[in-house]
Amino acid sequence: MARKLSVGAVGGLLGVTASSLLLMKTKNETVWEKVTMPLIRLLDAEVAHRLSVILASRGLVPSFPTSAADKEVLKTKVFGLDFDSPVGLAAGFDKNAECVDGMLKMGFDFVEVGSITPEPQEGNAKPRVFRLIEDEAVINRYGFNSFGMDTAYSNLTKRRNKPGIVSINLGKNKTNENAVDDYVKGVLKLGELANILVINVSSPNTPGLRKMQGRQQLAELIEKVLEAKKTLSNKPPLLVKVAPDLTIEDKKDIAAVVTNAKTRVDGLIVTNTTITRPESLQAVDKTQKGGLSGKPLKELSTQCIKDMFDLTEGNIPIIGVGGISTGEDAYEKICSGASLIQLYSSLSTHGPPVVGKIKRELAELLRDDGFESVADAVGCDVIPFGCPGTPTSKEQMHQINFVEAPK
Repeated sequence: MARKLSVGAVGGLLGVTASSLLLMKTKNETVWEKVTMPLIRLLDAEVAHRLSVILASRGLVPSFPTSAADKEVLKTKVFGLDFDSPVGLAAGFDKNAECVDGMLKMGFDFVEVGSITPEPQEGNAKPRVFRLIEDEAVINRYGFNSFGMDTAYSNLTKRRNKPGIVSINLGKNKTNENAVDDYVKGVLKLGELANILVINVSSPNTPGLRKMQGRQQLAELIEKVLEAKKTLSNKPPLLVKVAPDLTIEDKKDIAAVVTNAKTRVDGLIVTNTTITRPESLQAVDKTQKGGLSGKPLKELSTQCIKDMFDLTEGNIPIIGVGGISTGEDAYEKICSGASLIQLYSSLSTHGPPVVGKIKRELAELLRDDGFESVADAVGCDVIPFGCPGTPTSKEQMHQINFVEAPK
């Protein structure tokens, strides 16, 4: 009996996988929403994730091109880099830099890979990914599962001369108590291949990691990483990824560090997943341990963006992440202070069409409010920093290009 069940389970898995493959390249949003995604949800969440990475690594993904009119309003310049749109893929999907080109083909205008640890590690025990379908959310406790930086280096080297902005997210090995050393190793090994480097000190799934957001620990880490970056011939902008579960004092400390001349970084990613659990959650797995992402994170991450934009006086560009599944969500993040945005969970909820949908809707919202570019809208909903006479409305903000990328 057990054998028959096992064979049946394998047969069912193969059937779902085959059906999903046949539908994977369709561009029809309704087919994705009504047929393809329900089929994919029959697979274990981590199996579906791995299958998606493999398919994307082979270019077996739909492409959602942007119209010329939308490109004109969506293009922006941040960190000295030209982006065709502000919409990027967040870290966590392509953990080992296996499918960068596939995700660029899908419509993302920059891709963040990782988190990548110096040595290979398995991460936490399975199961460690849980779909909260009713809540349009995901809980994960992957724990920096990584093939290690040698594999990532090999994968990135193979596409070194190809177009596309690649951000490399660095993490630490779970068993290494010298976290600073791990980040420095990552910079020295992978920095030459990065358009952007990210220090991830905010994952809730590696014990003690979030303590590195403390003022003294963060300053020490950034100082050492900046020293390592000086040795590179390529000197990519350095960003720090922070958690949404910070007190206002935590945020003030981070702002003080990242704006200090000695430890100044080029940008912030706001935010990682949350360890909080809103009472609104309905799914059966809502109490699973790990980081919660998706729609329930949206308001928390947006508030954190506003706070960090305010505390840094708009002088540190922000990439906004958390609960983005529509153009309106992306626009809200931008108006709150984000120069760029990233998504991941909504991709697993709605499928690839969500990328093109967000860009179309965002372009329309920008035009409707009279903005000529993304940069003109950045921070327009945040009260300026006590400067007399500084305009605050969208209609006024777009006229002065408020957040030009700081030098």
